[in-house]
Amino acid sequence: MTSFRIAANELRRLTAGKLPKLAVAALVLVPLLYASFYLYANYDPYGRLSKLPAAIVNEDTGAQDRNVGREVTGEVVKSGTFGWHEASADEAQQGVRDGKYSFAITIPKDFSSALLSSGNFTPEQATIRLTTNDANNYLSHTIANQVAEQVRTTIAEKVGAEAANRFLIGFSTIYGKTQEAANGATQLADGANRLRDGQQQLADGASQLATGSTQLSAGLNTLRSSTASLPDKTRQLADGAAQVSAGNAQVAAVGQTLASGSSDLQQQLDDADNQVAQRLRATGVPEAQVQQVLSVLHDLRSPVDQANAKVQNAANQLNRLADGSRQVAAGAAALADATPQLTSGIGQAADGANALSSGAAKLNDGEKTALDGTNQLATGAGQLRDGLNEGLKQIPNPNDPTRTATADTIADPVTVDSAGVASAGTYGAGLAPFFISLATWIGAFVLFLLLRPLSARALAAGVSPLRVAIGGWLASAVLGIAQVLVLFGAVTWLVGIHVAHPLGAIGFAVLASLTFTAIVHALNAMFGAVGKFLGLVLLVLQLVSAGGTFPWQTLPDALYPLHLVLPMGYVVDGLRHLLYTGASLESLLDIGVLCGWLVAAVVVSTLAARKQRVWTVSKLHPELSL
Repeated sequence: MTSFRIAANELRRLTAGKLPKLAVAALVLVPLLYASFYLYANYDPYGRLSKLPAAIVNEDTGAQDRNVGREVTGEVVKSGTFGWHEASADEAQQGVRDGKYSFAITIPKDFSSALLSSGNFTPEQATIRLTTNDANNYLSHTIANQVAEQVRTTIAEKVGAEAANRFLIGFSTIYGKTQEAANGATQLADGANRLRDGQQQLADGASQLATGSTQLSAGLNTLRSSTASLPDKTRQLADGAAQVSAGNAQVAAVGQTLASGSSDLQQQLDDADNQVAQRLRATGVPEAQVQQVLSVLHDLRSPVDQANAKVQNAANQLNRLADGSRQVAAGAAALADATPQLTSGIGQAADGANALSSGAAKLNDGEKTALDGTNQLATGAGQLRDGLNEGLKQIPNPNDPTRTATADTIADPVTVDSAGVASAGTYGAGLAPFFISLATWIGAFVLFLLLRPLSARALAAGVSPLRVAIGGWLASAVLGIAQVLVLFGAVTWLVGIHVAHPLGAIGFAVLASLTFTAIVHALNAMFGAVGKFLGLVLLVLQLVSAGGTFPWQTLPDALYPLHLVLPMGYVVDGLRHLLYTGASLESLLDIGVLCGWLVAAVVVSTLAARKQRVWTVSKLHPELSL
């Protein structure tokens, strides 16, 4: 009797009748009912969060002509992520307590003032209050925490972007003012250079003034020394001029007297000529002779006439000399009178020149100092100009689009670029490997509610224990394969879970079913009714250690050995690769472990078959029978 014949006989036994056939069909559908309905119910719960009622309470009173709470409330309600309801604080509190709302978010009165407080350099952290009730649903608490964090992040980005925008506008203002300062510094530098040139000219002029004033002072001092005796000299000159004027006046008077006598003599001679002419005419002397006589007389008096002319001329000259000497005397007197003032003025001019020389020397020294200061001013103004222009290059001055983009980046500097190697797509697809594995184990477990692990007829006939073991397992293996095919059809076609590599996933699931049926078969063959209990215990151990929901690394350390040893964790891992991406080297490890468990289970079943070839009282009358 071969193993295949043993398996066929067992299947024939199960299908001999209408109810047995229905029972076999029910056994085949058990994994479908367990896994597919659960996966269908949890296919995409996040896509239906809009059905989850939540309350939002806005108590914000606003600040600085803004009500951020009202803005946030409007955006949250419009988002449609949940079934949002605006409510009062009491309504929200009572609603969360009664289960009307899954959770509530409350925006307090000072929300806007706290958010905008940083602009007044009185920073205060704004608070959003989250109200939950785990009596409604524990996961709603977790979801609410994520929602509150998203709202907080959105508000932080919004306010941060506005603050960063104002900050960048401040930079633009600083840039403009610095540019004005740089332009002013450029003008200052140009003016300082011109001032330096003018100061240099002034310094040169001050130096020349100092030199000239020194020379002037020396010359005026010499002049004062030379004119010290000038008043006495001019007084002596005035006295001498007065004496000369007096002498000239006397000489002029004598000359005038002489001129008057000569003029009288001339008149008398003229009268004598007339009298002679009259007497001659009276005596009858012809006129021609009279004229001859007059001509002779004229020739005789010619030296007298000449002398008279000289005397008159000399008298006139003496008069002019007397007048000139009087003027000279008057001028000399005036000069003598003015000379003391002149010498005094020269002295004052010399003193002033000395003071001017001293002041010019100080001015020269001051101008040298001023020139040094002007040079430093010009150098500093140039450095200021260059520094402001260089600093201007370092001050950001973005345009409006760049400033807005920069503010948004500052408010939200990090974004997540999801580049997943594989994606399950939905929550149900993410749980599919675990529940397919779990359903496969449960399917294998329920098979042996009807199947007999070992054929008593084959054992009685002395068939090889290996053939008996394999024959008893093959019947469950065939039904397990049917379970897997029906399960995969429902999961992919009805539930709609996408499988990246269908053939590989089905093949791996078939291997998992073969392994699980072999393990459950071995437990039932070796321990009988206790084996069913051990199958349940093994199921529980694998539920907690397979890492089907959370990563297995998050398990307590005490459960690590169970994860590494028990097969379900490897089935979950292999199905994840085949459902989402494809076979990998890790899949080879999963296949190897399952094959190892399969071989070990067949070996245990063989030992059980060998053991049960010997009939005992406990076997004939077991203490516990299921």
